[in-house]
Amino acid sequence: MDHSEVPVLQALEDFRNRGDVVYGPPGHKQGRGVDPRVLDVLGADLFRADVLMLNGLDDRRLSHCVLERAEELMADAVHAEHAFFSTCGSSLSVKTAMITVAGPGEKLLVSRNTHKSVVAALIISGIHPVWVHPRFDAERHLAHPPEPENVRRALEEHPDAKGMLLITPTDWGTCADIRGVAQVMHERDLPLIVDEAWGAHLPFHDQLPAWGMDADADLVVTSVHKMGAAVEQSSVFHLQGARIPPTVLKQREDLLGTTSSSSLVYASLDGWRRQMVERGQALLDSAIRRAERIRKEIAALPDLALLDEEVVGPGKAADLDPLRITADVRRLGITGMQAAEWMRTACRVDVGASDTLRVNAQITHADDDATERLLTDAFRRLAVAASTLRPRPTVELPPPRTLELEQAVPPRVAFFADAEQIPASEAVGRIAAEMASPYPPGVPVIAPGEVIGREAIDYLRSGARAGMLVPDAADPTMETIRVMVR
Repeated sequence: MDHSEVPVLQALEDFRNRGDVVYGPPGHKQGRGVDPRVLDVLGADLFRADVLMLNGLDDRRLSHCVLERAEELMADAVHAEHAFFSTCGSSLSVKTAMITVAGPGEKLLVSRNTHKSVVAALIISGIHPVWVHPRFDAERHLAHPPEPENVRRALEEHPDAKGMLLITPTDWGTCADIRGVAQVMHERDLPLIVDEAWGAHLPFHDQLPAWGMDADADLVVTSVHKMGAAVEQSSVFHLQGARIPPTVLKQREDLLGTTSSSSLVYASLDGWRRQMVERGQALLDSAIRRAERIRKEIAALPDLALLDEEVVGPGKAADLDPLRITADVRRLGITGMQAAEWMRTACRVDVGASDTLRVNAQITHADDDATERLLTDAFRRLAVAASTLRPRPTVELPPPRTLELEQAVPPRVAFFADAEQIPASEAVGRIAAEMASPYPPGVPVIAPGEVIGREAIDYLRSGARAGMLVPDAADPTMETIRVMVR
C-alpha cells in the first residue's frame, strides 16, 4: 500500500478548499460561532478541523470510503487483517471487544490486574469473569501479567469460557507472554483479546516488546493517544484470523460507539500512521536511546530504584517496555504520590502515574534534549528535597495474595443489587456493591461481587489517608463502603 496516503487528512483539506458550508452539526460552523475568548485558548484551526464524516468529509452515502481507506492503511501498517478506528477511547473499545466474544451470563477469562473500564464492561454486559490473577512481585509490591500456565489452569477449571482478555503492557511497562497465552487459547480454538492500550508504538521498532498482532492475538485494542501522536480518545481495534468475525465486531462497536465521531481523532490517527510507517523506526530508535540515557542518570541518584530488566524472567514479566521509566521512591522516605505532587509544584514536571511506592514517566518520539534534561533534573532535585517533605500517614501494603478476593456473585448482580453504605471497619466478609480503584492507574482493589477482605480495606483506608485517589467509590475517603444488603 502507498502509506504516503492520508485519506482523512486529504478529505479535510478538500473540504476546506471547496469552501463547503454545513447546515448540520457541529453547530459552531467551523468556528464561526465560537466565543473569541475560547478561540484565544483553543485556536481557530481546531474548530475548522471539526467536521463530521457524513455530509462533511464524505457524502451522504459515504461513497468515497474515506474512513474505510484510512482503516485499511492502518491495518497494513501494523500487520493486521482489519483495523477499525474508535473515537471513544479504549475504555469503550475494550467493552466492545468483550461483548464481541462473550454475552450475558457467559464466562470470559480476564486478567485481574485490569483497568476499571473492564469491570465496567462486566457490569454493563452481564459477562461472568473468570479472574486470572497476575504474578505478584512481593519485593516490589507489583503485579505482572499472568503467565500461560495460569491461563491453562483457568481454562481447565472453566472449559465453558468463551475467550480471554489479557492486559499488556501494564501501566508500569511490564509485558505479558502474548504468544504463549495465545497458544493456550488457540489449543481450544478460543480467541484472545489483548488490551494493549499502552502499546500502540510497539509494531514500529524491533527492539520493543512483542506486538499483539505479531504474537498471534486475535483482537488487539490500542490507545494511540497514550504512546503515539494522536489526540486524546484515539483508539483502534486490530483484528486477524477467523475466530472473531469483523462484521460482528463492527455491529458491537455500532451498539456502543458514538454516531458523532470526531474528525480530529480520525485525522490524527491517519497522520500518525503515515508518520510511523515512514519514520517510525528512526523516531523510536532515538526515543529508546534517550530513555537509556535517562535511566542511567536516575540509576546514579541515591535512594531511587529503577524498574529494570531484573523484573523479566520466569515468575515475573515476559518483557519490559524501555520507554516506560518507573522509579521506586521508598528509600527516599516518601510516597510516589508525594513525589508526583512535588515534581509538579517545584519542577513543573507532570509524571504519568504514581502510587504509594513509585512514579512513572513515559518517553516517546516527541521528547527532545530539553524534555530529557527537565526530567532528569526533576529526579535529581527530588532526591535532594525528599528529606524536607512532611511525612504522610503509613500505607498498609497488603501481602499480595490477600488481594485475590472471592467473586461471590457476578459484578452486574452486585452493582445493581440493593445496597447499603456501612463503615469500612464493619465490611469484612460482606459482598461489595461498588468498585474501589486507586487512580492512577485505575486497577480495582475491590470489584462488585467480591467478598471484602480485611487487608484490602486496610490498604484502601490507609492509602486514602496518605493521599491515594479512589474516585469511583461512593466515599473516596474509604471510611465507608457500599455493600449488598444481606
